[in-house]
Amino acid sequence: MEIICKPYTSDDKAAVTVIWNDIVRDANAFPQEVPFTSEEGDAFFLSQTATVVACADGEVAGFYILHDNNVGRCSHTANASYGVAKKFRGYGVGKILVSDSLAKAKTCGYKGLQYNAVVKSNFGAIMLYLKLGFNIIGTIPGGYRKADGTFEDLLIFHKSL
Repeated sequence: MEIICKPYTSDDKAAVTVIWNDIVRDANAFPQEVPFTSEEGDAFFLSQTATVVACADGEVAGFYILHDNNVGRCSHTANASYGVAKKFRGYGVGKILVSDSLAKAKTCGYKGLQYNAVVKSNFGAIMLYLKLGFNIIGTIPGGYRKADGTFEDLLIFHKSL
């Protein structure tokens, strides 16, 4: 399976919004609780520093968003979120997206990439980030409220570029 990354366009909004909303509904990774409409998703994805789509065999397999982690004097560090369609998980799409986002962040002038909220039970993401050279720089005890009302720790990751 060949996976190609390309910039997001509004033509991708339906597929990317479905992936985003699946992750929101699963309630084990993204902090959002309310799914996007297609138009809300499109506006959000277009507002990022970069939104990139991974395509496999002509289908949207995943995406990432890249933007400032903070404002002003802290805007030189990027933040990113990733989504992979359920049917494409386990095929290396996530690794391609993270690797592409690191390169994109560097070309955008960022000095580092930080993840503020990686749910501690998201083992696949954690292993990937560690494998790609990220460091865990902190833990937020009980920082994520799961759908059942229980709380789970969040990990903070960083990688200098």
